[in-house]
Amino acid sequence: MESRTRNALRLLGLARRAGGVAPGTEAVRRAIREGEARLVLIAGDASSVQMDKIRTTMHDRTIPRVILGDRDTLGAALGRGPISAVAVTQRSLAERLAEELGGEGGTDAVEA
Repeated sequence: MESRTRNALRLLGLARRAGGVAPGTEAVRRAIREGEARLVLIAGDASSVQMDKIRTTMHDRTIPRVILGDRDTLGAALGRGPISAVAVTQRSLAERLAEELGGEGGTDAVEA
């Protein structure tokens, strides 16, 4: 695993401990609808059904979206089992994560 991905996963763990994440597809969709999502991280092996649910919810919103690791890795970073997606709701941590992953804040997926 390359260092920027490893650093991003550490930051994600920090965001979880700070209470700044919404883990799981339904929590991500809720955070998007409520305007709380600042960055959406999606596992590379998330099912197309889960990805479509998130894409549909994001339809006209400009929230950065990044593909990060796989379901096991994303879940482990949060101290949970496999997880398809997580929204970072704390602005400063979302910005640090996006910077670490090279995201520019658009809605296009950036692979890390």
